Amino acid sequence: MTYPAMASRFSQRLLGLRAKLLQRYEHGPFVRCLSGLYGCRWRRYERSRGQPEDCCCSKLEGASFALLVVAFCLTLLFLYFWGQAENDYNDFDWFNFGHLGFWFPWSVVLLVISAGFFTYVTVLMLLAVCLLSEGQKLHLHWSHKVGILISLIFSVAATAVLSDLWGEEWTTLLLSFQVTAPYLHLGGVLLMTSLGWPVALHVFRMNSSVRRGLIVGVYLSVLLTLYLVPLGLYSPCIKQKGTLGPAPALIGHRGAPMLAPENTLMSFEKAVEAGSDGLETDVAISYDGVPFLMHDHNLQRTTNVQEVFPNRTGAPAATFTWSELEGLNAGSWFLSQNPFGTAGSLRQEERQRAGNQSVCSLQDFLQLAGQAQKLVIFDLYRPPYGHPYSNSWIQRTLDVLYNVSSIQSSQVLWLPSDQRSWVHQSDPGLQQTSGTRLPLEELQHNNIVRLNLPYSSMSAELTREYSAVNISTNLYVISQPWLYSLAWCTGVHSVTTNAPQLLRTLDSPLLLMSPEEYNLMWILTDVLSFMLVVAIFYFHRWRERRLAFCSDREVKQDNDSCRQNKPEMGDIWSVSSSNCQTEKMLNLATMTEPSRQS
Repeated sequence: MTYPAMASRFSQRLLGLRAKLLQRYEHGPFVRCLSGLYGCRWRRYERSRGQPEDCCCSKLEGASFALLVVAFCLTLLFLYFWGQAENDYNDFDWFNFGHLGFWFPWSVVLLVISAGFFTYVTVLMLLAVCLLSEGQKLHLHWSHKVGILISLIFSVAATAVLSDLWGEEWTTLLLSFQVTAPYLHLGGVLLMTSLGWPVALHVFRMNSSVRRGLIVGVYLSVLLTLYLVPLGLYSPCIKQKGTLGPAPALIGHRGAPMLAPENTLMSFEKAVEAGSDGLETDVAISYDGVPFLMHDHNLQRTTNVQEVFPNRTGAPAATFTWSELEGLNAGSWFLSQNPFGTAGSLRQEERQRAGNQSVCSLQDFLQLAGQAQKLVIFDLYRPPYGHPYSNSWIQRTLDVLYNVSSIQSSQVLWLPSDQRSWVHQSDPGLQQTSGTRLPLEELQHNNIVRLNLPYSSMSAELTREYSAVNISTNLYVISQPWLYSLAWCTGVHSVTTNAPQLLRTLDSPLLLMSPEEYNLMWILTDVLSFMLVVAIFYFHRWRERRLAFCSDREVKQDNDSCRQNKPEMGDIWSVSSSNCQTEKMLNLATMTEPSRQS
């Protein structure tokens, strides 16, 4: 084939591609499905295609679309907030148990409802964006408007109530950004880049320069903000892998409460089997002076006290004698209420053993820890006024520690702050532990060697500051892998957890990356996004201008053709000229699918 022939063939292909790009296709079945789902407009005559100079919707529909965008943002925020709060679902459910008097997994119900509302609003958003991309006008059905309003009210009300009752969870949300921010940035840039197509399509079809500038300004402002977010982003998990410290030690919170009833001997044995480095519990003093393990101030939640002592259901646990406490069942509630949803994973013999657990004494707890060579930490509750041991509860606990158990003093993280100086003088081997953040001078004066703080206090700077004076940090309660990974990257020495069997399986922090890897990721993402957005806007600008030029030229040719065949009657010329122009412009504005053309 000669060079002129090849050039001619290539030129024809370019002209054919150009002609295809200048055509506006109407995907009938696809548009029919979108219009039907979004506005219940299944018939063709009910749909309306936007003209080049028209807005994408009326003022009412524009307000509905704005409400849809707000509902999408709020439902997304609440779903993310509640999803990241999973670490504390158990506390939320027991909080409701204390107020309602019965157990129900309210946290999971709230998660399912929020996920349902978000899915519903997201589907409507996708339908709207697809309709706009097809050049269709928006007509949202009234039932969807009601649904959007309900989802919006739910998100606002749920956020307000949880903020009032459980405001510390916002700290969890902020901590989660330290882990997820690099990936949220990536998702946000991809979302805004994909929205560039419908935005550019409608911007270059508008005649109003003010409206066009406003839309482009808002879009580019959001996009530019996302591009620059990494400049102010901080994450302790973005670090050189060689600088990562050892994994935090695991302390079983009331044992392994996902595998056995909390604060029972079986629970602590499960924690030891799972590889816990320490055991955490709560100690109360019985009416006859026996220290025993119980977190709540009464026995209603974790025993069958209502069956055995129906008239003493709400009585303080410290008002029962040890013989009365020994006769209670402390395990059947775990099987019936299944607080973590894990009871079904137990074998039949384990279920039987769990259902027969009794209240555990401090002596048995310390014996197990001593034999397994595990650290122990416990809260010590002072008995109520009038109790025989209300003034000697610390001495009674130390008597068990020294005279009955085989545990070493160095294994005990002594947490009670009452009479701390006297306790330290009695046994300097105890690891004095503070449950509050105090000035370094005061901590050193009280011989504090460890801090026991809620995980919301997590800070790499504070951890380094305390480590510099040989004070280690323990955070409670951390059960989610992402939160444990954050504590690991922060340099925390140990964590108290409900899930030692899960966290022990982590070989390295989740989402750990080097600064070089992260810089490559976000710069490459921003550059590719910028190039795509520029290409999309340039394409739509070129396409709309060519369509307008072709339309004007074809109309002029039609006018000339009609003048050459002008009849003598002026009224006939007027009608034919008008019809000729209208028909030609409609043919240029909308091209049918190839199947319809054939």
